[in-house]
Amino acid sequence: MYLRGLSDTRTRGRRPWAAVVTASVLAAGLLSGPAAHARPAPEPALTTMSISSPPGGSGPRVLVFHGSAAAGEESPLVNAGIEAIERIGLSGPAAERFEVVATDDASVFTDGARLGGFNAVVFLTGGGDVLDPEQEAGLEAYMEAGGGFVGIHDAARAEPYSDWFTGLIGARPAASSPASVQRATVEVGDRRHPATKDLPVQWKRPDRWFNWVKNPSGAVHTVARVRESTYQPGASANGWDHPVSWCRDYDGGRSFYTGMGGTVSAYDETDFRTHLRGALLWTSPLSRADCKATIDANYKAERLTRPNRPGQNDQIGEPHGLVTAPDGRVLYIGRGGADSSQPVVTDWNDPNIGKGKGEVHVYDPRTKQVTLAGALTVFGNKGGGDELIKVEEGLLGIELDPGFQQNGWVYLHYTPHERINRDTRMAERRVSRFTLDLATNKLDLGSEKVLLTWPVQIHSCCHAGGGMAWDSRGNLYIATGDNNSSGFSAGYSGNNPQPAYKGVSFADARRTAGNTNNLNGKILRIHPEPDGTYTLPAGNLFTGKETDEGGGKTRGEIYVMGVRNPARIFVDKKTDTLYAGWVGPDASAPSTTWGPAKYDTFAVITDAGNRGWPYCMGNKQPYRDRNLPDPSKPLGWYDCDHPKNESPNNDGLVNLPPVTGNTIWYSPQGGAPDFPRDANGVPSYKNEDATYLLPWLKGGGQAAMNGPVYRYDPAATGSGQWPAYWDGKWFVGDFYDADQPRHAVLTDPRNHGSGGLPIHAETLKRIIPVGNDGIKNLMDWKFGPDGALYLLDYGRGFFTSDAKSALWRVTYTGGGPTPSADQLARRAR
Repeated sequence: MYLRGLSDTRTRGRRPWAAVVTASVLAAGLLSGPAAHARPAPEPALTTMSISSPPGGSGPRVLVFHGSAAAGEESPLVNAGIEAIERIGLSGPAAERFEVVATDDASVFTDGARLGGFNAVVFLTGGGDVLDPEQEAGLEAYMEAGGGFVGIHDAARAEPYSDWFTGLIGARPAASSPASVQRATVEVGDRRHPATKDLPVQWKRPDRWFNWVKNPSGAVHTVARVRESTYQPGASANGWDHPVSWCRDYDGGRSFYTGMGGTVSAYDETDFRTHLRGALLWTSPLSRADCKATIDANYKAERLTRPNRPGQNDQIGEPHGLVTAPDGRVLYIGRGGADSSQPVVTDWNDPNIGKGKGEVHVYDPRTKQVTLAGALTVFGNKGGGDELIKVEEGLLGIELDPGFQQNGWVYLHYTPHERINRDTRMAERRVSRFTLDLATNKLDLGSEKVLLTWPVQIHSCCHAGGGMAWDSRGNLYIATGDNNSSGFSAGYSGNNPQPAYKGVSFADARRTAGNTNNLNGKILRIHPEPDGTYTLPAGNLFTGKETDEGGGKTRGEIYVMGVRNPARIFVDKKTDTLYAGWVGPDASAPSTTWGPAKYDTFAVITDAGNRGWPYCMGNKQPYRDRNLPDPSKPLGWYDCDHPKNESPNNDGLVNLPPVTGNTIWYSPQGGAPDFPRDANGVPSYKNEDATYLLPWLKGGGQAAMNGPVYRYDPAATGSGQWPAYWDGKWFVGDFYDADQPRHAVLTDPRNHGSGGLPIHAETLKRIIPVGNDGIKNLMDWKFGPDGALYLLDYGRGFFTSDAKSALWRVTYTGGGPTPSADQLARRAR
C-alpha cells in the first residue's frame, strides 16, 4: 500500500490496493481494452457481507477501480484518468472535495468493511471479466445499500456476461464502433444536472465514439448526445438520438455512465473534468439531481373524458383547442363539425348551409366532471369533400382573460353563422369576449363583447388559423389563416390570381397572407380594454398610419405577416417570446420550376416581421412568381430580402418587409431540407442535392401543431408536475403520429428569432402515447397550473367527433431528485 500524490510519475506498473488522496469529484475512461474471456455466463455467488447503508461517510471517499481482464502494463488512459480525478478532488469548494483511493485489486468488492467506506465507485477499466461472481455480487450489494457508481468509456465493455452489470452501465458498445479519434459535437440537453449544467449546449471535442447495440434512451436519463452528422459513426450508427452520457437510479443506488474519456487528452479538458466532477457530485453523493426525467416509465397518460352519449356532445365537440385556468379547470372547444348522426347541409340555397355548433366544454379536476358550458351557432359544418365543399371555419380559438379567476372572461375566435352572405359567399370572423359563471361553469352567451371583426371568403376552403395567447403585458395575440384554397397551384406557392368568386380571389394568398392591408394569414396583436374595445401596442409590424405608396395600405393590428395556417401559438410569459407553427402547402417534392416541397413550419418570433408565405419558406427558400394572363407559366423567383406583392388582388403595399427565416421546417423527405444555391441565391431544388439539417424530423402527411414552452413552478401543488429538467424546452408536434415530430427542443436565444436552428431535440413519443389507442391525432397541448400536460386527441375522422375524440392528461410519476436531502454525504446522519 502506498500513498499516491499528484507529483507521482506515470511510469509505475499495476497499482496495488491503495492510494488515499484528498481529491475532488470526477472520473474518466479508458481506450478499448482486451477481449473478454470466453466462459459461460456465471450465476453471481450470494454474499453475506455487510455494507453500511448508505455507504461512505460525511468525509467523502471515492474508489477508482482500474482492474483489467488481461495482464500487462496498464493503459495510459488509467494514469490520465486517476490523475484527473485527483486534481479535481483537490480543487473547488471544500464542501465538494473527497478522498480518492485507486486500486486494481478486485478483492475490495468482497470486503464489506472496506467497500462500505466509499461513497462512490468509479470503473476506469477495460473490457472483459474484471470481477469474479462473488466480487460482482459484492458490487451489487454495494449498490443495493445506496452506493454510487460512475462508469467511464470502456467500462461499458466490462462484465460482458452479466445482465445486472449491463443494467448498471445502461448499454453495451457495438463491436463495429469506429476506432479512430474524431472531433464531434455533443448536444448537452440536461441544463440542470451537475454534470452538464455548466457545459456548452453544443460541445465540440475529439474522442472515440461508441455506437450502442441497443439504444438506452427511455430506459435511462440521457444528459448528453453526440451529433452523428458531425463525424463518421460507421455502419452501426444509432441515428440522431445517440446518447453519450446518462444516469439512472439503479438497484437502490445511483449510476452514471459516460462514453467519453477514450483519449488521454480528454482528461486535460476543462469541460470534460467539469462533466466528471458533476457525475461524482451526484453519485458520491454531494449533490442532488434528477436522473428520472426522461425515463418513459415515469409518465402516465390518462384519458379524462368519456365518449359522447349517442346523439349528444356532452363530453366533447370536434376538438379544436384548449386552455387551462389558474384553478386547474380545462376549457376546450369544438370547431363545429356535427356528430355523425346529425345532418350536414352543403346546399348554398339552404339558409342552414354549414350551420354548426361551436361548443365550449369545461373539465373540472376536483370533480372529474365535464360541463357543456355553451354552444355558439357557427358557420363550420359542411362535412368533408373537395375544396369547394369542406370548410375549416367555426369556433377556432379560446383564451382566458388574465383576470379570469375574478371576472370569468373568456375570449372566443369564431365565425358566426348569422353573419354569412350566401350570395357573395363571404363571412365575418370575430374575436369576442364572453363571461363564464365560475360557480356553474356555464357561458353567458348574452354577455358577448365583440372586440375585432374582419371579412373572410367562404366559397372555398381552407386555412382558418385560430390560436390565441397572452403576453405578460396584457397583449392578446390572434392567429389567422390565409383563407385560401390549396387546389390551384399544384401544392407550391398559393399565388394563383385567377380563380375568384364574385370578385374575391380564393387561391391567391398574396390577397391575404402577403397583403399588408388584410388581417388573414397573420398573427395579430392587440391590447383588449375592460370596456370591450382594444388599443394597439407599440412595436407591431405596422401602425396603420403608414403613408407609403399613397397611404391607407396597412393594418396596425398586424404583428406577423406571411403565415399560412397558424392553428396553434404560444407566448412564453417569462420572455414574452412568441412561438408559432403553421401547416404548409401540399407539394410532395421540390420542383426546379416552382420551388420547395410542402414545408410545415415552426418559428420562434422575437420581433414583428414577415415570415414569408406565399413568397418564401424555410430558411428563405423562394418560390416562383406567377401572374396573369397565364398563371400556369412561371415568372421570376421571389427575392426574400426584397419581396414585392404584384398580385392584381393586392390592396396593400407592393414593397413588403424582408422575410425572416424560420426555426424549423420539414418536408416528406426530412427535417430542414437545404440545397446548394446559385449566384442569385436560388436553391437547386433537386432532391439529390438536399441536405437535411434536422435529422430528427420527418414528414409525410403532416400538420404542424405548435406546443408550449414548459416552465417549472416549484410552488405548484398536487401531483403529476413534470420535472424541472423540461424547463425552458419548447414542445413541437404534428397532428399525425407516424414519422412526424413530437419533440422537446432547445433553441439558442442569440439567434432563434432570426431563423437559428434548434440545437437539441428529444422525442416525446414514448411519453405521449401514440397509436390508435393513444393520442394519435394531436390537436392541441398545454401545461396546466399543476404542471401536468393536457392534450386533445382530435379523433379518427374529419369534420366530426367520434369515440376517440378526447381530452388527455400526461403526468410525471417518477418522484423527486435523488438522493433524498437527508442522505447527502455532508449532512449529519
